[in-house]
Amino acid sequence: NNFKKAEEILRKKGFEKAAKKEGRETNQGLIDSYVHQNGKIGAMVELLCETDFVARTDEFRHLAHEICMQVAAMDPKDNKVLLAQEYIRDPSRKISDLVSETIAKLGENITIGRISRFELGK
Repeated sequence: NNFKKAEEILRKKGFEKAAKKEGRETNQGLIDSYVHQNGKIGAMVELLCETDFVARTDEFRHLAHEICMQVAAMDPKDNKVLLAQEYIRDPSRKISDLVSETIAKLGENITIGRISRFELGK
């Protein structure tokens, strides 16, 4: 009857599942882009998974889009910095947490490939 405790237990199990998937080859996926409403900042992200089936799911596409927005907003210098950043929509979570949660949901390894941020005039 303790929702918070149950949520924490499930989250921990999800991270354990994600850790088991680490190291699996990720050669499928998609490229997503985001352009901020002012049209002066944009980002592109290559998000990789094990199969094209997972790449077509709504959860995977949503993760790709959220990572694009993160790259546009926070301008990480590389993937390592990106994964360590606080998520712009929920500072209590990191981008690595989002990826791990999606791995647990979809059952496949997911990695972030190339990231690129564009700003008008730079």
